[in-house]
Amino acid sequence: MANSEMLTVRQLIDRGRDAWERGDYVAALKDFRDAIDRKAQFADVHNFSGLCLSMLGDLQGALAEFAQAIQLNPRYIEAHLNRAITLNELGRFDEAREAFDTAGQLDREASDVFPFALGNQIVDAHAALGDLYLEGGAPAKAAKQYGEAVALRPRFLDIRSKLAQAYMELGDLEAAEQELQETLEQNAGFAAARLKLGLVLYRKGDREGAATEWRRCLEQNPNNARASAYLAMLGSQPTD
Repeated sequence: MANSEMLTVRQLIDRGRDAWERGDYVAALKDFRDAIDRKAQFADVHNFSGLCLSMLGDLQGALAEFAQAIQLNPRYIEAHLNRAITLNELGRFDEAREAFDTAGQLDREASDVFPFALGNQIVDAHAALGDLYLEGGAPAKAAKQYGEAVALRPRFLDIRSKLAQAYMELGDLEAAEQELQETLEQNAGFAAARLKLGLVLYRKGDREGAATEWRRCLEQNPNNARASAYLAMLGSQPTD
């Protein structure tokens, strides 16, 4: 592993995220703290530091990091939610309820239409209808329903991945790739989305890109049978 002093702040953050995805919270926390020590005052770095501390059992330390993230970005919904969960675990139930309410208010404002709980119900209904259309062989109608859901809740990545699947079935590979890239930008450990991205790249003729995505799946989970099968398929095919 490269010495921390030799890495840029962005490299430290990226390495910390990789460690987080592997479940190595000690290594991730060290990289995030090293980045912060170099004056990297990014809300997401403090939020990830808090998540690491929470996984390591330091709830008070986690709470301080979430608070710092919120100070840097008062509209950071995930940090508000993580703070609420931590307060609840500490038994500070009234404060937790207030934090949940704040997150809900921000999410409602982000969706710009419906209250938090009602918005989630509407999103679930759109997604369920999309599932039925996709199962019934109507990907265009499925994509419309999934698109409505994603417009309301852009961070519901499972639905965004389904939207990409509908685009794939329509043959709109550019749109599918865009949705999957956005999904992985928000959660690099979403294996199902990465598998689909590999398939999209393969269908676009980018064998090297597809192989890269499937190898990344195996780096994250060596027991991913589908990624292994896709790579074996590539290896058995002649190249131009």
